[in-house]
Amino acid sequence: MTQLTDTEIVTRIRSVLGRTLGDAVDHLAQDADLAQALGERYDSLTAMECITAIEGEFDIEVDFVAHDVRHWFATVARMARFVGDRLEDRALLRSER
Repeated sequence: MTQLTDTEIVTRIRSVLGRTLGDAVDHLAQDADLAQALGERYDSLTAMECITAIEGEFDIEVDFVAHDVRHWFATVARMARFVGDRLEDRALLRSER
């Protein structure tokens, strides 16, 4: 599998979020705090749905004990960095085999 670019990751994250939160996500800046920008539309249950959807989209696993999900899933930019880091880790582990 080829490594995704940052732009591709952001595009896919926005698509996933759009399926859960609607098109309001399309107009948010990457560094906009989702809880503040979307209010009640991004509550704890919706955040969990988004995290689960992102796990499925990128075939990654979020460890709710080890990863600070409140931090990493607060903005699109942070989500993209988190996903990029997980994908990079996976690629490195595969190359060492």
